[in-house]
Amino acid sequence: MPQTISRRGFIETTGALAATLTTATSAAATTPHPRPKLKGLPLPGGVRLPATPPRRKRDDSVGIAIIGLGGYALNQIMPRIDQTERMHISALVSGNPAKLAQVGDAYGVPADARYSYAEFDKIAADDRTQAVYIILPTAFHADFTIRAFAAGKHVLCEKPMALSSAECEAMIAASRRANRKLMIAYRCHFEPYNVEAMRLMREQTVGTIRLIRTEQSYRAGPTTPAQNWRFNRALAGGGPLEDYGLYGLQSALYLSGEMPESISATTFQPKDDPRFTEIFAHVAAQLRFPSGAVAQLATSYDSAGANFAQVRGTQGTLIMDPATGYSGQKMRIEGQNARELTPGDPNVQFAGQLDHFANAICDNASILTPGEMGLRDIRLIEAIYAAARSGRTVKLAPDGRMRG
Repeated sequence: MPQTISRRGFIETTGALAATLTTATSAAATTPHPRPKLKGLPLPGGVRLPATPPRRKRDDSVGIAIIGLGGYALNQIMPRIDQTERMHISALVSGNPAKLAQVGDAYGVPADARYSYAEFDKIAADDRTQAVYIILPTAFHADFTIRAFAAGKHVLCEKPMALSSAECEAMIAASRRANRKLMIAYRCHFEPYNVEAMRLMREQTVGTIRLIRTEQSYRAGPTTPAQNWRFNRALAGGGPLEDYGLYGLQSALYLSGEMPESISATTFQPKDDPRFTEIFAHVAAQLRFPSGAVAQLATSYDSAGANFAQVRGTQGTLIMDPATGYSGQKMRIEGQNARELTPGDPNVQFAGQLDHFANAICDNASILTPGEMGLRDIRLIEAIYAAARSGRTVKLAPDGRMRG
């Protein structure tokens, strides 16, 4: 089971938000307004805050504000910032004053650099912060991204980028207007096993690719949309595809090195299950690429755990199982050139991602996982839902837009 299921502060949404965001295909909003209200939860259980503030960084270290102090931010991201070379936590943003004070004290964040969600816009006057990392439920990504750019800050945004391609386009436009960087937190692009797998596929280690299979699934415990934002359509989208399944979609793209030309898909939403009153339990899709290769993707919130990617070529097979976790990756080649591969420590992916973002800001370097990549993926997700709804194959343009 992935460790991110309840990682972010929960929500107090308005009726207008739910009405605006819910659609038949992808629960997508066309604009980031009206602005939803956020209400932060207390400190999650099991969080270990540092006993002493993190070490002082080099003079050109990037000050970053963490927006959202849920489990993923506190357990995965914030501890890894101390492992980076060019980044430090300069500000915190939360809707829970007690948690904000507790975490701020532990990380040595000054009291005047601790913001509520409502007061976030005041960060524009804070020169100690050059960038923000948005770690909130998906429905709030576009709004806080646009607000951050209006405040003159660079943005690292959690995946999925937003609830709709229209929101993604608005985020990219805001980035360009502000002349600030926009990066999507696709950590696997900085994880040694996945990076090596990309290289091996570029070098045709298994020959010409014929079939890619990915699955990212687990069985969720009892919950409801009111208890877990990931099961709330207005906040998370259609279900596991935008969350866990996005890793499989990404894998199919970066292992094949292609964009699909057509997609067919199915979804399943069981009746009388309180977990799935608003979202799909399962999503499966088949992507056909211009080369003739096919990718078969499956993701579920209601099946036995799986997290693998397989690439079958004309001369062998690449198998990654587990493929995209925080740690524990395994990878091997079968067939010609058969061998086990251990290219590095998966734990470096978090610091690698953060340093890449810092380097892009400090050196004006290009970003490996920019907003355009996030937009591409949301377009493909919209196409998957459209194909499932219609029961027909959807044809795609090279940028992921649906044809016709």
